[in-house]
Amino acid sequence: MASKKLLVQNAVVLTMDEKRRIIHNGAVAIEDGKIVKVGSADSVSRGFAADEVLDASQCIVMPGLICAHTHLYGIALRGSALNVKPPSDFLQILQRTWWPLDEKLTNEDAYATTLASSIESVMNGTTCYADTYSAPNEIAGSLDHISRALNEVGMRGMISFEATERRNAAEGRRGLQENIRFKNKKDKGRALAMISLHASFTVSDELIMQGVEASAKYNLPLTIHVSEGQNDTYHNMERYGKRTVERLHEIGLLSSRAVLAHCVHLNERELELISKTSANVAHNPMSNMLNAVGMTSLMEMIERGINVSLGNDGYIFDMFENMRAAFLLHRVARRDPNRPSPQEVVEMCTVNAAKAYGLSSIGSIAVGKQADIIVIRPAFLATPYTGSIYGYVVNGLKGPDVRDVIIDGEIIMRGRKMMKLDIEKAEQQILKSMDGLWRRFGSSPPATIEPLRLGKPSLV
Repeated sequence: MASKKLLVQNAVVLTMDEKRRIIHNGAVAIEDGKIVKVGSADSVSRGFAADEVLDASQCIVMPGLICAHTHLYGIALRGSALNVKPPSDFLQILQRTWWPLDEKLTNEDAYATTLASSIESVMNGTTCYADTYSAPNEIAGSLDHISRALNEVGMRGMISFEATERRNAAEGRRGLQENIRFKNKKDKGRALAMISLHASFTVSDELIMQGVEASAKYNLPLTIHVSEGQNDTYHNMERYGKRTVERLHEIGLLSSRAVLAHCVHLNERELELISKTSANVAHNPMSNMLNAVGMTSLMEMIERGINVSLGNDGYIFDMFENMRAAFLLHRVARRDPNRPSPQEVVEMCTVNAAKAYGLSSIGSIAVGKQADIIVIRPAFLATPYTGSIYGYVVNGLKGPDVRDVIIDGEIIMRGRKMMKLDIEKAEQQILKSMDGLWRRFGSSPPATIEPLRLGKPSLV
């Protein structure tokens, strides 16, 4: 249960508020899950009768990190030994690994992978994520299993089923309907609904329009993979005579509700359309490097005023590692030792991600916001916090440095100990489920699948 009145004090508070205040010897007062005071330790504690005081001496207190794009079930592939023909491009990675895995997933696997990824996320300081799930042979009720695991951990999360027509159109409609069904479900806890489409090369104009209509009708975010690999661009040029973002724009997908994942292979015209329509981008640098798809034009997006957030794409569930990857990758790409700045990268994991999904109540430490807060104490404090706090976060911190995690004013992790569940019991349950999934998946999934069939000749 959340402490009715919780005081976190004696910390360096990295607020990420509108003024980007950094408060040394600061404190945060929380009541009924919301932040009611932020300031110096003396001023905040004065007149605030806390039920519990959390001493954060020698700690950094900052907003919980937000992962703007993930596939929680991706944790199932960690360490797996797959005897597949080596892929030569991103499409073959999907065909030989991801899509065969999707087809083996059950609702119990959805629960187990969400439980595993959520525990690891919390232990690394992530308090909210935006997840897209895919299991074409068990769509109905999948989001209920995901939300059950999410709430057992105490996470906050946007969750969705990834609608796709890569096998048939009816499957795409069922995927979209699962998102709508879950949106209308009562008592979702900290789970939030959104609309998800896989990618423009696996969905028809009709399904995209249905997704856009549902997003508008229910005022939900809509996310879609955009030009992650070059095949996406080639597909749209051959079939429609347009590049990916141009096609999505003409259908009406681009808006402030849209979160475009990856956006690796875009030209100037496409960047202009994203900026003009206030669409958002979720950048996934570590996944892009893993799959060797290329690199997002991050600084060009920032310079155009595009809201860019940061995701892990289901690869590394430590957003400090993902921040550092973005920070270093784009500096070396432009040979610029000054940009992106540490502050710009921290913004991607906090305020920018909150803005992308319309989560105005989180992403910063400010009066009236929900109390999603992390307390960080490096294992070894080699330098003081009197210099660049942003630089310390990006260059010096890692997930295991997170000591305490507070979500909605509730202490979810205290002193590295998860408070809502038994870690050892959860671990055994997860391992049993993953062992069963690996046996069903086998070591040699198909090297190819049937080509996509959306009414015109396919490139794949």
